[in-house]
Amino acid sequence: MEQPAAVAAITAAAPATSHPGQRHRWKVLAAGVAANAAFSAVFSGIPVTSVVLRSDYQLSNGQLGLALGLLSLGVALGELPWGVLTDRLGDRKVLLAGLLGTSAALWLLMLRALPGHGAATYVWLCAGLMLAGLLGGSVNGASGRAVMGWFGEGERGLAMSIRQTAVPLGGGVGALLLPTLAARAGFGAVYGALMAGCLASVGLILLWLREPPPAPASATPTSAAAPALRRLLVWRLALGIGLLCAPQVALISFGGIFLHEVGQASLILISALLTLVQIGGAVARISSGRWTDRRGQRRGYLRLCAWLSALLFALLGVLSVFFQQGAGIGLPWLALALVVAGVVVSAWHGVAYTELAVVAGSAQVGTALGLGNSCVFLVFFLTAQAIPPLLQWQGWPAVWLATALVALAVVPLFPAAGEGKRGR
Repeated sequence: MEQPAAVAAITAAAPATSHPGQRHRWKVLAAGVAANAAFSAVFSGIPVTSVVLRSDYQLSNGQLGLALGLLSLGVALGELPWGVLTDRLGDRKVLLAGLLGTSAALWLLMLRALPGHGAATYVWLCAGLMLAGLLGGSVNGASGRAVMGWFGEGERGLAMSIRQTAVPLGGGVGALLLPTLAARAGFGAVYGALMAGCLASVGLILLWLREPPPAPASATPTSAAAPALRRLLVWRLALGIGLLCAPQVALISFGGIFLHEVGQASLILISALLTLVQIGGAVARISSGRWTDRRGQRRGYLRLCAWLSALLFALLGVLSVFFQQGAGIGLPWLALALVVAGVVVSAWHGVAYTELAVVAGSAQVGTALGLGNSCVFLVFFLTAQAIPPLLQWQGWPAVWLATALVALAVVPLFPAAGEGKRGR
């Protein structure tokens, strides 16, 4: 009778050391990174072509802001439904449906929304971008749920931060390649390249993405029983995440036009600087995820990032005033301030989504991340609509100072250490 007991003890201990998830989880993470990078190249890459987009489609700043904003609005409208579906159907089905749908939307843009195809081109451009956002938003909550399921508490911050580096990674590839591709080969080549990236990520999802092994009952927080959408702390985190993206989207979508109009920067320099922002943001996300995993200070780190973002965007606004007045502030200072502000305002994403997922509980990760991303992309849409009137009112200083105030308003939304431990 002793031998079966020994065998049972060995079997019970085996998952901690030999469960296939210990190795397969990195493939799951890689598939999630690929899916997020493919969609990020769409979402962040197309706005970086704004100078060429405005010229080729003959758009005003208001029309440009609406077209780019509809891409964000589509994601905002789709995120929460996609998140709920992910909790019910699983990551794999949702990711495949969303990525294939995004590819179809890009194909529609190639067929109906190229410059010079008639008066309805702008309508098709807006419709195609909104549809791409509505379908592509599936990658955010779905891949985040998979990562939270496959990785343990002591490494989730790093894993989620690596996953979140897909956003600047895809955006960096877009910033590096798409403006030149748009200028030399046209927007048909741009949409085709983005569609190829989405289809390639579909292949990795099919190969590697599987549902995570079931978590022990003790691993599920007791607060997870409360519906995520009825908990104030979840809403505070989601709203804070969304609002802190306002400075980021202002810089990504209009930073190139700012450098071109104010600093007379070339297209090559603009692409290089925005690529540097994306690369720096990726490095900062991984570093912050690893640091918070070791120190366990996610909430304090988030509040610090909000403070620093407010200060840096205020500095960018002040420098732009001095530059326009000819006070000896050259383009290198503007470029440096823009890159540093862009890196800092991108550094916190993985940590914030990890905290949101932990607060929501393992059974509602998709719903919570969907809520957070809905806030993010709704803010993206509203920011894109607010910038043209701000420019017309008081120019670029008003844009950067307004985004600094938004970042400052985020500080009280992120909870302090020890606040809301019971998941309220």
